[in-house]
Amino acid sequence: MKQMPTKDEILQWITDNPTLTSKRDIAKAFGIKGQARIDLKRILKELEAEGHLQKRNKTYREKDKLPPVSVLLVGDVDMDGDLFASPLEWHGEGEMPRVLMVAKASEPALAKGERVLARLTEVQDEDYAYEGRLIRKIGTNPRTILGLYRAGAEGGRIVPIDKGADREWMIPAGADEGARDGELVEAQQVGPKARMGLPNARIIARLGDPSAPKAVSLIAIHQHGIPDRFPDAVIADADRQKPAGLKGREDLRHLPLITIDPADARDHDDAVYAHADDNPKNPGGHVVWVAIADVAHYVTPGSALDQEARKRGNSTYFPDRVVPMLPDRLSGDLCSLHEGVPRACLAVRMVLDAQGHRISHSFIRGLMKSHASLNYTEVQQAQDGNPNEKCAPLMEEVITPLYAAYQAAKLARHDRQPLDLDLPERKIILSDEGKVESVRFAERFDAHRLIEEFMILANVAAAEELTRLKRPLLFRVHEEPSPQKLEALREVAQASGFTLAKGQVLKTRHLNSLLAQAQDTEFDELVNISTLRSMTQAYYHPENYGHFGLALQSYAHFTSPIRRYSDLIVHRALVSGHGWGKDGLSPEDIERLEPTAEHISETERRSMVAERDTNDRYLAAYLSERLGNEFTGRISGVQRFGAFVRLDDTGADGLIPVANIGTEYFRYDRDEQTLTGEHSGTVIGIGGRVTVRLAEAVPTTGGVMLDLLTLNGAPLPRGGRGRKGRVVKRNAAKGKRKQAKLKKKLTRK
Repeated sequence: MKQMPTKDEILQWITDNPTLTSKRDIAKAFGIKGQARIDLKRILKELEAEGHLQKRNKTYREKDKLPPVSVLLVGDVDMDGDLFASPLEWHGEGEMPRVLMVAKASEPALAKGERVLARLTEVQDEDYAYEGRLIRKIGTNPRTILGLYRAGAEGGRIVPIDKGADREWMIPAGADEGARDGELVEAQQVGPKARMGLPNARIIARLGDPSAPKAVSLIAIHQHGIPDRFPDAVIADADRQKPAGLKGREDLRHLPLITIDPADARDHDDAVYAHADDNPKNPGGHVVWVAIADVAHYVTPGSALDQEARKRGNSTYFPDRVVPMLPDRLSGDLCSLHEGVPRACLAVRMVLDAQGHRISHSFIRGLMKSHASLNYTEVQQAQDGNPNEKCAPLMEEVITPLYAAYQAAKLARHDRQPLDLDLPERKIILSDEGKVESVRFAERFDAHRLIEEFMILANVAAAEELTRLKRPLLFRVHEEPSPQKLEALREVAQASGFTLAKGQVLKTRHLNSLLAQAQDTEFDELVNISTLRSMTQAYYHPENYGHFGLALQSYAHFTSPIRRYSDLIVHRALVSGHGWGKDGLSPEDIERLEPTAEHISETERRSMVAERDTNDRYLAAYLSERLGNEFTGRISGVQRFGAFVRLDDTGADGLIPVANIGTEYFRYDRDEQTLTGEHSGTVIGIGGRVTVRLAEAVPTTGGVMLDLLTLNGAPLPRGGRGRKGRVVKRNAAKGKRKQAKLKKKLTRK
């Protein structure tokens, strides 16, 4: 007899052999005979009890699951007072699971027969398989109000903070959730709208002080005019949608596609799979599959969902919340590639040669089923030799081949030489109460780079496919730096002792050479920041002007249609180009491609500013408890009124007012971006290392004020006050001294 298989080996066998899953088949596969069958039976029972398997007609199969966001039909309250519901979407062959509804005191009561959208958590209980928490009732879309609560003798009222809103709301006695006068609150309208007087509402969340952490993102949403409430018609349109079937699609459910996302991701819009190419004409080659949620099936041209998605342009992400482009019914349910649930997709099959160059591709409209929802950390740990229980069965067939294909793709990437900036991303970590607990560098693994590279390959394939089909689309455009910004970068490079090629067509490899020269030197961060600042901002356009940063001639966004309207346009173009259905690009879509491109480029910028402002406010709130502390940082900008510093630990930007620098007058040079001490000659310029003291941090504005203690390791020289109020103009000799002065600025210790 062979050694008794482990639980992971049994699960892998069942996954690989879905038609041979009886106890006899499993015993035969592992050579288990005689008394050893008793041990096998025990292991199968344990797997069943642990929720990994379900026994159906004497066969064992992977347990069917419900999507994490599901539509439920509310049932009766049982003898113990518990309320149960059943799913409207169930693809399993076994008994439909029961869901225990877990309600908060502030939530509306649910009645038998109502349909609700709920977030599910899988549990191990004899009476039910899931616990459900209400998102909202289907067919209802209560209005949400954000404002300041004003207490009164009998109840209270809410004064809105929305721009342009002047209507107040009455809060009846007992509906205030204990809110205090002046607190920022969220409320929902209750009851029908009255003809006379103020409408009634009930408070659903107390956010406390308007400057408190939980209020930060809500205020940014309203300040920047980001739509955060879906109209009733949009919710109704989303609620009418039903899961797509196999009709008109290729069945891809046998492919072991997996999703790899951040650990806290709620939606999954891309799945990947790779294997070695068995074509003898492509030795050492790879086949890479990228499957993307088929949002175009649900969001059709001209529908209420489509109009709202175009209006929003994209989802907006804050540390404590997301303002989605699509309602939960789509973004968290029907368009999310949840593990073990059939989902409609657009997939691209790409063939790479041994050096990672894409030699062919084909697009498919299909039906897939994710074999696992994994996060970046566990996938990287698995590849590094420490797989967990979820990754271990996937190593040989899924994870190892993905990394093998990525290693090949890296070779092609090296040949292409996209811009290789090294600017680590900082992540704000919040407590359950919305308070900043820490600010840390976001970890970057090869698992992240793997997904990014495969998404880029898929985006290029989509752009080239639509160009081949001569179909209109929206390209993602990134133009090369302007001559003025490039010359400024070259001056920084020369003053730092590095070189940047001149007199030839600029390529990203020239910039990468500069970045490589600066790597691990004291000018590393300065050169990276200066290179980033020399770049133009990417945008969308129906004409192809190339993507400079990625070193690509043709590029489009295809891989995130849940959160970007641009990708939905590309999906529709593929549907039209391949004749897959009537939900492709409409004549109106085509007619307004250019204004759509301008609009969604603007909504993208709007979201970026709102996200940046929110991060600034969170960081200011975090620093406000550390007044008087000393920090290190680097000069990130210089203006007439002072110098901006980016702090090392948090990445927060603070201002050193020029009036507070030393004891002398500092002249401002706009061209060289410097402040120069009139008596000491001290030069404060971009890239300088500083020690500062935190003087002020204002959470409501995000403002941070600093006092300068040391510059490049030395205290500021003392000197008398010089002339004030006049900036000395440049003369002819100054132009000749420019390079030497900048070098002195950067090398002063």
